[in-house]
Amino acid sequence: MLHLQSSGNYINENKSKKRRTKTIVLSIMFLIVALIIAATIGAYYYYNKNIGSIDSNDHKKITVEIPIGSSSSKIGNELEDKGLINSGDFFRLYTRVKGEGNFQAGIYELTPSMNLNEIIAALKDGKMFKKPELTLTIPEGYNVPQVAKLISQKTGYSEADIIKKMADKAYLKQLQDKYPILPDDIMKAGLYYPLEGFLFPATYDFDVKKPELTDVIGKMVEQSSVVLTKHENDIKNSGYSLFQIITLSSLIEEESQREEDRKKIAGVFYNRLSKDMKLDSDPTVKYARKNFDVQVLYEHLKYDSKYNTYLYKGIPIGPITSPGERAIEAALQPVKMEELFFYARPNGEVIYTKTLSEHNAVYKKYRDEWKVWQEKDDN
Repeated sequence: MLHLQSSGNYINENKSKKRRTKTIVLSIMFLIVALIIAATIGAYYYYNKNIGSIDSNDHKKITVEIPIGSSSSKIGNELEDKGLINSGDFFRLYTRVKGEGNFQAGIYELTPSMNLNEIIAALKDGKMFKKPELTLTIPEGYNVPQVAKLISQKTGYSEADIIKKMADKAYLKQLQDKYPILPDDIMKAGLYYPLEGFLFPATYDFDVKKPELTDVIGKMVEQSSVVLTKHENDIKNSGYSLFQIITLSSLIEEESQREEDRKKIAGVFYNRLSKDMKLDSDPTVKYARKNFDVQVLYEHLKYDSKYNTYLYKGIPIGPITSPGERAIEAALQPVKMEELFFYARPNGEVIYTKTLSEHNAVYKKYRDEWKVWQEKDDN
């Protein structure tokens, strides 16, 4: 009898344990379901809060500027800062999931009454554009004096004040703090203009007729930072510093008139660098002399300057102009070729040769063309 009673107790305890286990499992399942429901409700609330307008009754216009090359993250942060959306992070994720992109740069007038999809549509289609008070276009290949002259003509600031600001060390340090990709090389002694090569050639819009000079310069440096960041990995793998790549890009920009020649000219420059030859680039002589006449004469080649690639080997001390993105890409993706020389004709044709004697023959054949071209240009 004792044995049977013991078995009964065991069975009862086992059943009790099963009931407790079942209760725990059901409790856990209930908790999981409750969490899923709560998460779903929370996600639904979060989604609708971020997809909807900030205030459907607020129709005041807020000016928003979207710079060229702005990422969805940067656009989202700008919209959030201006009080037009709830979350810049949600904007970034939403546009990525929806496959939205290709936002048009420009100055917009948006309102808090617009929902997220309306804002995205406006930025994609260029709707809600606000006509800029000032539009400034910097052509590819402009150097600092040329950029300063253009800014002066458009804004009324003196060229001297513009160039002085571009060389102000305290201001340059502020730019470096804001745009870390700006190298310390811009501070080195011997450079004519510290920001040469970093005033990106593009069209810039401003919502006032005479913006602060720091805003004008800052926009150009910002766009340079945007472009260079895109190519940062290629620059790191190039074997050259960012400053050297920009310097080489500026030479390529000046030497090439046609798209198909940029990477070939880059190939020739790299061939000469690998053989420890001077680059012998005429535009560096013009820049060294601060004289940008079309024709470089023999006596000009002896001008003593670290910019002069006829006197000094290697990549020159610094950039000689503002290279466009295609020139930067050419410096990073040169065409592999055997030629060591090239000669550019006034009509844009570039003739490539392997030996100095071949190059001299080409030079002798076409050299007078530049004199005729200069005379036409002067008239």
